[in-house]
Amino acid sequence: MKIYNTLSKNLEELHTIKPNTVTMYSCGPTVYNYIHIGNARPIIIFDCFRRYLEYRGYKVKFVQNFTDIDDKIIKKANEENKPANLIAEKYIKEYEKDAFGLGVTPPSIAPKVTESIDIIIDIIKKLVDNGHAYLSDGDVYFKTESFKEYGKLSHMPIDNLLIGKRIEVNSSKQNPLDFVLWKKSKPGEPYWSSPWGNGRPGWHIECSAMAITFLGKTIDIHCGGQDLIFPHHENEIAQSECATNVQFANYWMHNGYINIDNEKMSKSKGNFFTVREVAEKHGYEPIRYLMVQAHYRTPINYTEEVIKQCKSSLNRMYTFKENLSFIINNSAKGDVSHEDQQLIQKYRNDFIKVMDNDFNTADGISVIFEFIRDMNKYVSGTIPTSKEHLELIKNLFEELTGVLGIVTHKNNNNKISQEVLDLFEKRKIARANKDFSLADSLRNEIEELGYLVEETRQGSRIVLKK
Repeated sequence: MKIYNTLSKNLEELHTIKPNTVTMYSCGPTVYNYIHIGNARPIIIFDCFRRYLEYRGYKVKFVQNFTDIDDKIIKKANEENKPANLIAEKYIKEYEKDAFGLGVTPPSIAPKVTESIDIIIDIIKKLVDNGHAYLSDGDVYFKTESFKEYGKLSHMPIDNLLIGKRIEVNSSKQNPLDFVLWKKSKPGEPYWSSPWGNGRPGWHIECSAMAITFLGKTIDIHCGGQDLIFPHHENEIAQSECATNVQFANYWMHNGYINIDNEKMSKSKGNFFTVREVAEKHGYEPIRYLMVQAHYRTPINYTEEVIKQCKSSLNRMYTFKENLSFIINNSAKGDVSHEDQQLIQKYRNDFIKVMDNDFNTADGISVIFEFIRDMNKYVSGTIPTSKEHLELIKNLFEELTGVLGIVTHKNNNNKISQEVLDLFEKRKIARANKDFSLADSLRNEIEELGYLVEETRQGSRIVLKK
């Protein structure tokens, strides 16, 4: 398996610290509002990557944190006249609702910043003691010049990083690129006691502390959005490696941006969409499909037309799944030829080949659609086959879509009301008795209830109107 490593700017073979085990860290949400459509991409992509690693036989320990204390959370708390912890708790729950809707597997560990203060303070102490951090006017700053490799992730020398980046002007800093590890408390803000006075952690130190604590001094894979490369991930590397004297992460994976109608998402432009808003209109699954239908490092352009195309693609997959289930229930047992077994295995191998090449979910979906087109000759009944062969087809379809976390809902037939099923049974009896007038009348009643009756070579069936 090869993945693109932002650190080396090369496609590299995945070699883990422990055999068949992957330690993986992803920066989680700052919980002050509903997550937006851009936030959803890394959440879905790296959930899907985790699924694929497990599919390939790895045991994955995946940590994703919650930043539950932050300037934005405090601002929201002040606006709503509520304690900051209640704001954080509310939006953690809202995040979990969206993550569940998006089909995201819960992380192995989901630590919160407010529950990790002691370990954060311990790392800051180490940095102060070894000369990589300093106290200034009640704040503690990391001294970027003390880390000679600063800039190695973004591949920019320090002087260049200052150009074109919005670096906060602060006379308390020794260097404009220095960043805060501990912030002194302000009136009315939550705080914790520390050797440097009351305060709270800076943003960057949180992830280092939690990754090291729960995964070890060196982790296999650190991932997140492209926007986090600088300064967040660059700063994580600097403070972590200065605290431990070993490499922080062996592989860095970053997903590309999402634009809205070819423009950067912005509330001021009126093109800002939360996941909840899009899901209420289109459902959660099309959002997940949108993220996996493109290579994770390429930019995505979100439009109404694109999300509708995603829904259409999912409908094609569901139709195949429903047709397959129906024909299995109406087929006879029999043998599976060696050639048919080999063809199914070929598609499994094709899927693994493209996914092993830098986690190419776009080509993975293409393989699934090629499989659907090839297998439709059996599913449609054009070429008669056995129940066992059809079950092998179904198993592979569910195997591959399961890796991507799509087509996970039950067949529409499972949602059919008893009233419709009773009308369907009456219609079957009417047709058997050659009472076609009654059969047509019952078909119309079924259609008025939102369903269609389809006639196939294997018999009649009910489907929801599309």
